[in-house]
Amino acid sequence: MANYRRGRINDETVKEISQILRDVKDPRVSSAFISVIAADVTPDLKFAKIYYSVLTGDAKEVAKGLVSSTGYIRRCLAQRLNLRITPELKFIRDTTSENGAHISELLHKIDAERAERSEDDE
Repeated sequence: MANYRRGRINDETVKEISQILRDVKDPRVSSAFISVIAADVTPDLKFAKIYYSVLTGDAKEVAKGLVSSTGYIRRCLAQRLNLRITPELKFIRDTTSENGAHISELLHKIDAERAERSEDDE
């Protein structure tokens, strides 16, 4: 399968799962704000890794809710995407935005300390 086709399938999977998550009835998922970052579907379309980020809510509870509603999400995905095989979904939490915020916070602290030292020297 060509890479451009896999790329389109990945993009459509992200788009559809983002919409499906709004309809999930599990309170652990529906009460949290979840952002689907990316999808990585294998070339044979049997498996898909779904990378998500939790902006509000308890991340561990959201993970449990996603695991318990995987069957529903996969069934809805099969109805929306016209594929011969619907991939099995594995949800993986993406923490890059949290890491970036932490690094930014550390850099701001360093800038504040430098400003204090320059004021003390003057």
